[in-house]
Amino acid sequence: MKTVKILGSGCAKCNQLADAVKSVIEAEGIEAVLEKVEDIQQIVAYGVLSTPALVVDGKVLCSGRVPSNDEIREMLTAKPHSCCCGDHANGTGRHNGTCC
Repeated sequence: MKTVKILGSGCAKCNQLADAVKSVIEAEGIEAVLEKVEDIQQIVAYGVLSTPALVVDGKVLCSGRVPSNDEIREMLTAKPHSCCCGDHANGTGRHNGTCC
């Protein structure tokens, strides 16, 4: 199950992004938990300087704008990138972080 967060102060664009993401999740049958984060310290902790922002599984995928529904669909259904050395993909725990 994906964890999806909308980062923003609760402004109109933040609410627009939340509604669009919810719509895509429902339309595509994506298993996801959607959370709105309005606490400025939590938002800054993600390195986001411009809201609204979309975070999927801990990774900021978009900030400062409301992407189209097609873009949101792509972000929510994209396969996770595996590490070039394979350690993330196979779970061996040997990864040293030099290739990512």
